[in-house]
Amino acid sequence: MNKKILPIILVAIFLVGIGIYFLSQKSGNSIVAVKQSEIIELKDGDFYDLNAEFVTKEINGKKFTMLAYNGMIPGPIIKVAQGSEITINFKNNFDMETALHSHGVRMDNEFDGAPPVTQQPIKPGQTFTYKLKFPDAGVYWYHPHVREDYQQELGLYGNYLVVASSENYWPPVNREILLFLDDILIENNQINLNKDGADHTLMGRFGNVMLVNGETDYSLSAKKGEVIRFYITNAANVRPFNFFIEGARMKLVGGDGGAYEQEEWKDSVIIGPSERAIIEVLFENAGSYALQTKTPDKTYSLGQVIVSEEAIDVSYASDFATLRTNDNTVKSIDPFRQYFNKAPDKQLALTVDMMGQMMNMQGMGHGGHMMPDGTMMSGSMMNPSLDGIEWEDENTVMNAMSDTTMIKWKIVDQDTNKENMDIDWDFKAGDKVKIRIFNDPDSMHPMQHPIHFHGQRFLVLAQNGEENTNLVWKDTIMVPSGQTVDILLDVSNPGEWMAHCHIAEHLEADMMFAFQVE
Repeated sequence: MNKKILPIILVAIFLVGIGIYFLSQKSGNSIVAVKQSEIIELKDGDFYDLNAEFVTKEINGKKFTMLAYNGMIPGPIIKVAQGSEITINFKNNFDMETALHSHGVRMDNEFDGAPPVTQQPIKPGQTFTYKLKFPDAGVYWYHPHVREDYQQELGLYGNYLVVASSENYWPPVNREILLFLDDILIENNQINLNKDGADHTLMGRFGNVMLVNGETDYSLSAKKGEVIRFYITNAANVRPFNFFIEGARMKLVGGDGGAYEQEEWKDSVIIGPSERAIIEVLFENAGSYALQTKTPDKTYSLGQVIVSEEAIDVSYASDFATLRTNDNTVKSIDPFRQYFNKAPDKQLALTVDMMGQMMNMQGMGHGGHMMPDGTMMSGSMMNPSLDGIEWEDENTVMNAMSDTTMIKWKIVDQDTNKENMDIDWDFKAGDKVKIRIFNDPDSMHPMQHPIHFHGQRFLVLAQNGEENTNLVWKDTIMVPSGQTVDILLDVSNPGEWMAHCHIAEHLEADMMFAFQVE
């Protein structure tokens, strides 16, 4: 071979190889397949590396490129003891800015992961070190706080399981199982998401495919007589779940921030976006038990528990049959009872502004109606839900076309009329702040809003003036339209913190404010 031609051939082969490599990167061929979630037990002082990265995942027979923490959907279950402090070395290995928010965890302010309030977004390839404290027992979760309507929807979510320091905090059970409830919108064999900006901002993105722990066909095997404690988290962008297990007796024992004062029998449990419910179930007989969510008009299958004829070795049936009072929770709430009946310190209203094109769509019959006096009435106002909850996307066209230029969701301070990020609340650590939240039923589009306070915990004292007689520490409360909720905020954690609606698209459409704790 001509010696002059050989170098040219070698260079050509090299360039072709580089081209093939980049094409494979672009096509996703090098992206690894998703893995099942694993339990990672960390001790006080431990370090853990957590990466956000691309994965491929099959849903209903078709592969999609999605996002995962350490290659898992849901992300790894990080199990720690109450009172522990751990360090998470986080790296962003995908192509958008992101951050890691530890939802419900009362950590130091600088590690809250809420850009731009507590940190700058983490750019692709960059890292951030989070030092997290876990003062409260129960189940919490982590997710992005940058474009969570996009990133969380694609699989970025995972649980913290905080083991109580008190041995008898929970009743004895045979097993503990963590469940993430979610949905995803797949149309024309594509996941319907807009990387450039949030859409579906009117109602939020309701999915048409139900997921439990990322799977459409979730199945759990159990033994006859087994008592299982389920820690359930709602990771959906907007959908509330009315969760029940057909044919099984269900006991509600805990919520967002640990155990209820008193255990209760429940036929079903409503869980709004980002809320948690902790239930115990006795599978008394062999057979198949359907996991379901039931709306006023429809029942969705979520998965199943298959119970074998083999009997469980140790029976906790008698413990399950007893409704306990949790003394730990009662004692933690006792110092706050003196503040329950005081007048509200702050009052908030939840409402919406529709602009330009969206107003015109309302008047042209896309879910709306022009009244004789010229005012606009939304489809929801024309056919209000009896429970104040929109369980489905009833305005599909209008919702799909809505974006942040058309919709501005608002949290309004009723004492000052300041809205969203103009609200300037200042508290001191140790304050007990009673807040009345009113969801305006006369807004252009009334619907439920799950309101989340970062870095603190609160008690739900009353709903529509009716006293709540069974309390649990909360970080999120879903407020149906037309209803008023009173909460008592335990202001214990210094820093600048966010409060916002946890419907992901409403957050993108400005429904948030910040408050300062000295």
